[in-house]
Amino acid sequence: MTRPDLRQRTRAYYHAIDGDDYDQLASLLAPSFVHDRPDQTIEGRDRFVQFMREERPQTDTTHPLDGLYCRQKDSAGESTDGDDTTTAEVVARGRLLDTDGECIVGFVDVFTFAGDDIERIETYTR
Repeated sequence: MTRPDLRQRTRAYYHAIDGDDYDQLASLLAPSFVHDRPDQTIEGRDRFVQFMREERPQTDTTHPLDGLYCRQKDSAGESTDGDDTTTAEVVARGRLLDTDGECIVGFVDVFTFAGDDIERIETYTR
């Protein structure tokens, strides 16, 4: 998968959340997906989609992105510029906004991809 494709899939993740498109969200995630957040860890694609649909504190939010950065890794975990790797990381820097456009929190999400699937997201907030 090329770097632009990984960035596109990362953007699709936020569009799915912001648009309440939970089928699209599920299609982007590996079955064993894990989300490490400052307040909790959510394990499993189905559990995460359930959380986003039914349990998150605010659902009318948007995630404007200020930057996306991509790093592909070879089987030893070393950075590479090649497109034939099996894992990659995309780092997304952005803001979570409420319905009035006010910033709730700034965030950095580190996405780990396995092939086309988002395998893990580690969220850092400021």
